[in-house]
Parts: sequence; C-alpha cells; structure tokens
Amino acid sequence: MLLTILNVVYVLIAIAMIALILMQRGAGAQAGSGFGAGASATVFGSRGAGNFLSKSTKWLAIAFFAISLFMGWNATHGLRNKPAATTAAQDLGLMSAVPAAPATATVPAAGPAVPVAPQVQQQMQQQAPAVPVAPAAASTSQQTPQTPSQGG
Repeated sequence: MLLTILNVVYVLIAIAMIALILMQRGAGAQAGSGFGAGASATVFGSRGAGNFLSKSTKWLAIAFFAISLFMGWNATHGLRNKPAATTAAQDLGLMSAVPAAPATATVPAAGPAVPVAPQVQQQMQQQAPAVPVAPAAASTSQQTPQTPSQGG
C-alpha cells in the first residue's frame, strides 16, 4: 500500500518537475530582464518568477531523490528479510499457470534427433564414407616445404 502511494507521488513529482523546468527561462533571457524588458508581463514581478520556479524545482528534486532512495532501500531490505522458501514459492502472476519442466529430463544417448525414413536411413549407412586418418609424423627431422618459385 505504501509503495503504491509512493509510486503515484513519484510520477506526479516527475511530471511537476518537467513542467517547472520547461517554464523557466534560459540563461540568456535574464540579461534582457535586467534592463526592464518583459518585467511587466510576469505574474511574480521581474525577479519573483525565477526564484519561485527555481526553489520549487529544487524541493521537488530533493523529494524525487529521497523517494528514489527509499524505494531502492525498501526493495533490497525487503528481499533480505524474506526466507528462501517464501521467495521460491511466491506467486508468479500470469506465469504461475505454466507447468514446470520435469526435473530429470533424459536425452537419448544415440540416434538422430529427427526421425528419418527407413529408406533414407539405409542409404545414409551405405554411403557413409570412412573418416580419413591423418598421417602420423614418423620422423623428427624438419622438412621445409617447397615453394613454386624453387621449382620441382
């Protein structure tokens, strides 16, 4: 319940921060306001809007950061206190209806993975070439291979 409320507040703070940051003026806009340009069109006066928006943004950022830290701490703290049997048998939601795989699945030791027609299997056995064997190194003397430029 607490985390649900915190998640809603977290999203609302994020939206408010985005709105406040977009409403603030850039650094170049303050140079013109020093000479009186646009000061009459603001609701908070020539300096009040900048202070209000920046202070509001600062406190929203602090709240955002604090909620982030608390939710992270709560997630790790909650996992440490639960016994292993509880976490293993917890409800998995939608995937809980999926049957578990058998624990001792045996793989056939020999034979093709895909069934083969008997005629094709006989042809494969008749046409199976012997595996060539690499010649063993009989002597320890090293011979240099001939290159095409040496002739032969």
